[in-house]
Amino acid sequence: MTISAGAPDILSPEFEADPYGAYEVLREDYPVLWHDGLGRYIISRYDDVSRAFKDATVFSSEHYADQIEPLHGRTMLQMDGREHTVHRSVVTPAFRGHELSEKYIPIIDAGAKKLIDAFRRDGSVDLVSQFTRLYPVNVIMDMLALPSDHRDEFRAWYKTMFAFIKNVAGDPAITAVAMQTKVEFREYMLPLISQRRQNPGVDLLSTLCTAEIDGTRFTDDEINSFCSVLFVSAGETTDSSIGSIFRNLLDNPEQLESVKRDRSLISAAFAETLRFSPPGHMFGRRVKQDVEIAGTRIEAGKDVILLIGAANRDPRKYADPGRFDIFRPDLDTTKAYSAGANHTAFGLGRHFCVGAMLSKAEVEIGVGLLLDSMGDVKYQDGFVPRERGVWTRGLDELLLEFNPSTPSQPI
Repeated sequence: MTISAGAPDILSPEFEADPYGAYEVLREDYPVLWHDGLGRYIISRYDDVSRAFKDATVFSSEHYADQIEPLHGRTMLQMDGREHTVHRSVVTPAFRGHELSEKYIPIIDAGAKKLIDAFRRDGSVDLVSQFTRLYPVNVIMDMLALPSDHRDEFRAWYKTMFAFIKNVAGDPAITAVAMQTKVEFREYMLPLISQRRQNPGVDLLSTLCTAEIDGTRFTDDEINSFCSVLFVSAGETTDSSIGSIFRNLLDNPEQLESVKRDRSLISAAFAETLRFSPPGHMFGRRVKQDVEIAGTRIEAGKDVILLIGAANRDPRKYADPGRFDIFRPDLDTTKAYSAGANHTAFGLGRHFCVGAMLSKAEVEIGVGLLLDSMGDVKYQDGFVPRERGVWTRGLDELLLEFNPSTPSQPI
C-alpha cells in the first residue's frame, strides 16, 4: 500500500504551509488514506473521526504506548475500561467544579496578572514569547506547588517535550533531547513526590500522592508520568489557543469588538477557535477489530490518524466551515467543553480531555485580562501571523501593539 497518486502528503512542506487546503482534498477524494511513511491510515471526515473517538469497542488508545510512553511513561491517556475510569476519577475534581473555582482560579488569575504587568505599559508585545508560552506552564507549576525559582527549567523541559510530540517525521536529534529531558524531569520530581507523601499539602501533587484507589496508591512513577504529560497536554492547548483566539479576532474586527463589549463571548471565541484552528490537528487510535470506514476496510491492529483539523472544517457538519464565526449556530458552545461537544478538538467520548474546563478557565481569565490591558490592540506594522506545525499547530510569534490601559479600566 502506498500514498495514492495526487493525495496530499501530511509530511510534506506544502502540507504544513497550508493544511486546510489539503484537508479539503482529503475529505472529498481520500477520506481514508494509507500512508506508507507513517504506517497508518489517515481519516479526515467529521462523522468518521467522531466515530473513532466514541466507539471504544473498535478503536482504542493503545497506540499511545508507541507515541507517548517513550517520553512520559504509561499514562491515563492509554488506559481503557475500569483502569481509565478510576485513574480519571482521582484527578477530575482538580479540573472542574468547586475545587477548580475555589482552589485554582485565584492561582490562575494571579499568574496571568503578573505576566501581563511585565509588558502592559510597553505598548507592544510578542504575545507568544511573553505570555502564551509562559502562562500555562506557570499555572501547572502553581497547581502542583512546585518551586517558582525553577520556572526556567520547567519551561525548557516543556519546550523539548512539546518538540517531541510535534516530531511526526521522527527526527532522531529531537528524540534524543527529549529522552534527556525525561531523565532530568524524573530526577527532579521523584524527591518531591517522596516529600509530599510524608508532608502533604492542599496542592494537586499532594492529592496524587495521597489518593487511594481500592486501597492502592499511585506509584511514584505513575505520579511522575501524570505530571509529565500534564505539562505538555495542558500547556499546549492554552498556549496555542490564546494566540489563535487573538489572531482570529483581529482578522475579524467586528467580532473582536463584540468580545470587548461582552466578555462572556470569550468562551464562544475559544470554542470557535477550537473548531476553526485547533491546537491539536491530529490524534491517534488503534483498531481493535476489522472495520470499514468510507468504503475502506481497516484491519485489526492497524493505527489510524484522526485529522482533527479536517473534521472540524467538514462542510457536511458545518455551514461555510472556512469562516471564523463566534456566533455560529451549528457549534454548540454550551457543550464545547464537555464530552457532548460537537467539535473534535478535545476528543470525544470517554477519553474527552479531562483538562477542558481548566483550559476554558485559563483562556477566559487570560484573554479577559489581556483585553483589559491592551486598548486598540492590533498587529505591529508589517507583521503577518503564520501558523506552523503538523501534529500540533499554532503561532511561533504574535507581534501586537496597543494603547496601554490599567486593569481597572477595561476597554
